[in-house]
Amino acid sequence: MKRIYSVLVENRAGVLSKVAGLFWRRCFNIESLAVGETEDPNVSNMIIVSSGDGHILEQIEKQLNKKIDVIKVKTFDESESVSRELMLVKVRYSRSNRKDLIEICQLMRATVIDLSDSMMTIQFCDTPERVALFLKMLKNVRIVEITRTGTLALTKCMETPVPTE
Repeated sequence: MKRIYSVLVENRAGVLSKVAGLFWRRCFNIESLAVGETEDPNVSNMIIVSSGDGHILEQIEKQLNKKIDVIKVKTFDESESVSRELMLVKVRYSRSNRKDLIEICQLMRATVIDLSDSMMTIQFCDTPERVALFLKMLKNVRIVEITRTGTLALTKCMETPVPTE
């Protein structure tokens, strides 16, 4: 089972190391980690994706809440969230596969952001599942370099009923 943790932490040196150390000491796996400053420059938001059985996921939440630098921990499942991942991938292409590569990009709504005679850099932002699908579609192309952000997620917006008069 996969769980997403949105962890508000104090924005200061060493906090990331302390949180990562907690996972390391307890042998919890981090599948994805993204950290960014919030609207308050003194607070950062860590989005951590981890997996395990129910007991492990519960322990992760409890241990995160014990950390002094942690302000608040929210947990949610993938079904309760809107998630995206950004990927930049540099590929080598030839005349014979260039058209196919452009068609894949158009089909998946990826953007070519840099181009030379034999290489192109593609930007792709979508759900983690579609990022994996995009990579599968590139299996016949030589990938030179790749970088990914990891999962960013927020809980889905919930509509509140509007009172009628």
